[in-house]
Amino acid sequence: MASIQATRLKKGMLIKQDQDLFRVLELQHVTPGNLRGFVRVKLRNIRSGTLSDQKLRSEDTLERATLEQKDMQFLYKDGEDFYFMDTASYDQIHISGEALGDSVNYLKPEMTIEVEFYGEEPVGIELPQTVDLKVTETVPGIKGATASNQVKPATLETGLVVQVPPFINEGDVVRVSTESGEYLSRA
Repeated sequence: MASIQATRLKKGMLIKQDQDLFRVLELQHVTPGNLRGFVRVKLRNIRSGTLSDQKLRSEDTLERATLEQKDMQFLYKDGEDFYFMDTASYDQIHISGEALGDSVNYLKPEMTIEVEFYGEEPVGIELPQTVDLKVTETVPGIKGATASNQVKPATLETGLVVQVPPFINEGDVVRVSTESGEYLSRA
């Protein structure tokens, strides 16, 4: 286990406290006028799914969980569980939708991604920077609309809704950032 200073925490990191694993969901560095700075962190317990807020001093150190990553193929969703297969050994595992969080909006069947393991326990996935998804529903573009800042909502094959330019139509494939959830380009 490696120690990490509270000010060096990043969104998505896994930390260990009292034999429990927590994923950092949000963090905010706060420096009030004449007081010492601190870090406000929102954490999710990986095993129980409970959320907690913590206020950490800048000099606090936390234990960072070391993870092993395996390439796995996303197979299918069954209820709230998502099933993955190890591409080397063909072993199958499942991870709950709650543990995956917003990542489920970017998963397509047969997609190969890195699954993070803590020991033998799957705790999350590492998505690529971008994914290409097909537009399943959007309003038709307005002919002659030349304003460059116009956008319209589009529903993608995974159920994710993003704002796209007016020239995107149903059936088009678009590239979406997995970090911000924003439309980047036509694929």
